[in-house]
Amino acid sequence: MQFRPLLNSILLACALVTTHSSIAQTELKLPDLGTSALQVLPIEKEQAIGEVMMMQLRSRSPVVGDPVLEEYLASLGNRLVANANDVRFPFTFFWINNKDINAFAFYGGHVGVHTGLIAQSDNESQLASVIGHEIAHVTQRHLARRVQNAQDNSALTIAGLITGILATVVAPDAGIAILSASQTQSSLNQLTHSRKAEQEADRFGMNTLYKAGFDPNAASEFLTKLSDQIRFKNKPPAFLLTHPLPDSRVSDVRLRAQQFEKKHYSSSLSYALAKSRVLARYYYDDDTAVAFFQNQLQQSQKLDKRAIKYGLAIALLDTKQYQESGKLLDELLAKEPNNLFYLDVYTDYLIATDAPQKAVEMLSAQHQLRPNNQVITLNYANAAIKVKQYELAEQLLKIFLLEKPEHILARDLLTQAYEFLDNKAAYHESKASVYSQYGAFSKAADEVQRALNHVQDNEDIKRTRLKALLSQYRNMQKEIAKL
Repeated sequence: MQFRPLLNSILLACALVTTHSSIAQTELKLPDLGTSALQVLPIEKEQAIGEVMMMQLRSRSPVVGDPVLEEYLASLGNRLVANANDVRFPFTFFWINNKDINAFAFYGGHVGVHTGLIAQSDNESQLASVIGHEIAHVTQRHLARRVQNAQDNSALTIAGLITGILATVVAPDAGIAILSASQTQSSLNQLTHSRKAEQEADRFGMNTLYKAGFDPNAASEFLTKLSDQIRFKNKPPAFLLTHPLPDSRVSDVRLRAQQFEKKHYSSSLSYALAKSRVLARYYYDDDTAVAFFQNQLQQSQKLDKRAIKYGLAIALLDTKQYQESGKLLDELLAKEPNNLFYLDVYTDYLIATDAPQKAVEMLSAQHQLRPNNQVITLNYANAAIKVKQYELAEQLLKIFLLEKPEHILARDLLTQAYEFLDNKAAYHESKASVYSQYGAFSKAADEVQRALNHVQDNEDIKRTRLKALLSQYRNMQKEIAKL
């Protein structure tokens, strides 16, 4: 699915402001972030700090809003979490559009994965090994423990830590350069995992990997891949700037993997399709992607070429070679009519070829099978808007947002539906919600004020609710300003 007209304009307006949607809706009290590093960091405060960091990340970094990839990553990540030790809270997994091999974790169970990681992985176990490692950093509270144990923290604030950690985990080389120039050595030390922490994360991560049904040898394979890259590059891979790799670590991980039972591990079709999707839309440019997948299709000796054909279909669609793309998608869907990866791109194909009504009919049937699945629902609502069935889109999205109130793309689509319906009060309120998720609480308050201007005289309940929301956004703007 490819649509973000309103969201793109809001991102430009919110370039350096921050938020998280649940704050605007639940009035979460921000922790005291201006004081020196906390001596005690309880779980509740760790989660609150994680919320603040996620706010800033959304407004500063290229977080990928792709429902198909989101669903795959959440499924993989939660499979690992279900087999991890010491899990204290739900995890949130998200993609960053960056070609570097990297993944990172921060307070409150937030795990970010660069698209470059899956693009350059050889199999699903390698991808899972890195995510399992990051989960271990969270469950063992390595960031929290470093703050608590900091010795030279007189000049170190939690607010400063948040800024530094975000800069470093998303763009490690730039982040560390910034910190080296402007902050104390102690704050820099807080951003790089210690060897002891890496060993602990390796150990717990490998146990999680094995219990979740993945190959424990993949961890050493991945570290060997990174080690090999160091030899041929002046700059080490991004992952190694915050995850040190002494010579002994690869051998330690390899020896630990030998303790587990040896058996055959295969990657899932979902992994192969997700990798092809990333390569087609986030790694290569359009023309290069077409050439890459065409070459793979000719050279590959594998019997199962579904992922290659899928990637080629995306690349052909994005270069407006609709006939060739449609043939491939028809072939794939004929064998797997309920595959979410195929249905998503086929919806794009139908809309691009001026057949959105066919998309509505196809997705209506799919919606009966999976009523609130994000891939089906968001594509269905998008197609409904294209055929001017705005009330249908509104209904679908309002029900979906009851379950996932923080889903930015769903809120973006609902805002579009309200605009087409000429429901000005609802449009401005919904637009305010999108602004709030990027921390633009001042702009969100302005939108709520505009919504109030369109409330009818007899709509007392709506006016009262909007006034409360206006007050809430203004209070949150004050809280954010304290940072």
